[in-house]
Amino acid sequence: MEQANALMLLKSLAAEQDGLALLKTLVKWLQGPRFSFERRKRAQKLLETLALYPAEQRQIADTLLSWLCQVHLYPALVSLGVFSRRGFLRELSSRLYEKINPAPRDLTELKDVLAELYKEVAHDEEADDSNEGLLLKLSQLLLPAASPTVLAQFDAHLREETLCALEMLSVWIAAEEMEPDLMRLDKRLNNIDSAFIALHRELTALVQHCRQQQEQPYDVAHYHVMMAQCNEQVDRLRRRTATAGSSVAVAHLLERLEQTLQRITQLVTLVTCGQAPQLRQLSIELAGQLLDTSRDNSSVRALWRSSTQLLSKSISVNKSSHGEHYIARDKKQYLRLFGSAAGAGVIIASMALLKIYIESLPLSAFSNALLVSLNYGLGFVLIHLLGLTVATKQPAMTAASFAAEVEKGENGRAAHKKLATLLLDVNRSQWAAVWGNVSVAVVTASSIALAYAAWQGKPLLDSAAVSYQLQAVAPWHGSLFFAAIAGIWLFCSGIIAGFFDNRANYLDLRQRLYHHPLLKKLLPERPRHAFANYWHDNYGPLAGNFIFGLLLGMTGYVGYLLQLPLDIRHVAFASANLGYSTISGGLGPFSFLFYLSLVLLIGFVNLWVSFTLALTVALRARGSRISKFSLLLKAVVEQIKQNPLNLFVPVTVLAKTTAAVKKAEDNPAAVKKAEDSPAEPKQQS
Repeated sequence: MEQANALMLLKSLAAEQDGLALLKTLVKWLQGPRFSFERRKRAQKLLETLALYPAEQRQIADTLLSWLCQVHLYPALVSLGVFSRRGFLRELSSRLYEKINPAPRDLTELKDVLAELYKEVAHDEEADDSNEGLLLKLSQLLLPAASPTVLAQFDAHLREETLCALEMLSVWIAAEEMEPDLMRLDKRLNNIDSAFIALHRELTALVQHCRQQQEQPYDVAHYHVMMAQCNEQVDRLRRRTATAGSSVAVAHLLERLEQTLQRITQLVTLVTCGQAPQLRQLSIELAGQLLDTSRDNSSVRALWRSSTQLLSKSISVNKSSHGEHYIARDKKQYLRLFGSAAGAGVIIASMALLKIYIESLPLSAFSNALLVSLNYGLGFVLIHLLGLTVATKQPAMTAASFAAEVEKGENGRAAHKKLATLLLDVNRSQWAAVWGNVSVAVVTASSIALAYAAWQGKPLLDSAAVSYQLQAVAPWHGSLFFAAIAGIWLFCSGIIAGFFDNRANYLDLRQRLYHHPLLKKLLPERPRHAFANYWHDNYGPLAGNFIFGLLLGMTGYVGYLLQLPLDIRHVAFASANLGYSTISGGLGPFSFLFYLSLVLLIGFVNLWVSFTLALTVALRARGSRISKFSLLLKAVVEQIKQNPLNLFVPVTVLAKTTAAVKKAEDNPAAVKKAEDSPAEPKQQS
């Protein structure tokens, strides 16, 4: 049945005189079946039938090539797959308007023809692959069957359109370096002999040589050198965005620059290939690529995804640099992190008491939420100003560091062991801060409650308040769900901190503050320099901490407005509330330990919800993923089995020392021989 249908289609295509109508009929017939396996079956039957009828092959090939000679290929070669020079916002608004009120298509341009044909083509990736393969096989059958005259006309038309596109792209690449955002990233672009200008000169010479149709082939060695230098320059600019700051507009600009260089490479390969069959083969591959990119040329989602990926990576790189300070790899770093968190525990206990007092006041729901939010936000800012650590602020930062290691590559057993070690370091560091926050917050809160009881002769909290605080940490009253909400806000605060760090770099906040006219009048040079450095380096953390406090404080109010059971549970504040409740309610040691375990369970949810979300975003921003999760998990389990305590305390060095001592005790003769043997003298060069 399919064979008969393919033969009927072949006869009708051979009789068709209009190339565009022929192409539409062919695409519509191939995309007729609903399922992809039926489409592949139809395509195979068409190819088999076409191979049996050479006369029809020639007629179809002549019709298509004659029509293509009348179509403008140049706009498609320049614009499809290359971001517009209008900028991100104008391009976004243009695509949105095109969705609402599309412009009529000019079917004398290949760009509009592909867009028109794309409406008939399936959207799934499997169909895209099959369409590209079918295009290649059809061209392999039709092109050799075409008339020599028509084929020569098509080769000349394709070559001239390619040269026009190459000429325009060379002008674009030279003009790109004058963009202020690029010159901000690299001052060397002010040099008149930059790589982009040199590439433009080389491409101009190449186009002139090709148009003169000289028999001597053009020497492209210098072009390759210039192209390599341009690619190095783009890579340098991308790296600079991590420290100098980025934006969606900068990301759009760099992506367009890289796309332009890639298209120039393809077109130069086309015009310098030398032989016509090779030219046609390369043009077919490029046509398949243009067909695929014509879909994204009007897609708002594709524009947003590609433009924001570099910005997301810049934000995650800023978080990664801060995350290194939150990872304890040895005893000294572990104790320093524990001490920093312990200092924060004192302030957290005071914040928890102030929150209890605010909620006891006869205030409206909004006033209560606002005061609680300011209590959280200003308290977190104070903790940061004092150089202390809140345990749950770590995951968003450490996740970016972990993603940076994944991006370096995870091939081989050694790489998975390294990632497993880093994951254990991250876990141990997070719990070090939890121990510091929780222990000191409980002790401080208990001391305050004891002092209040001795002073006033009554407990700090009444029985109703004690019952409420104990119920708040119980999983059967939704504490883990509320802890997950806090984990989400922790993740968001990390993104916010990374965004403001990126913004500080983008604005060069240090230099702006140092040279600010008002600050010059108020502060001498050295204090002004210190002030500018501090705000530049801490702009993101301060903003992230304050906004995190607002998110925590306003969650309950949003739940009140929506009449939903929304609240937050934070391990540090839950531990302080437990300290107040233990003294005020006279809890015994077993009851205290039971509720303390529930508080630590809240901390577990806080930490790993925020870490998992932050790691997912950081990996996606870097275009990486943990491809062999089972191997990573196996490496983690192996290291935990070897040294279980290392999951919570840094005993790796201690374990190695113990093993060395044990080895010395088992074989003392070997150790004595090693000690008695003289050291080998160093050879002099």
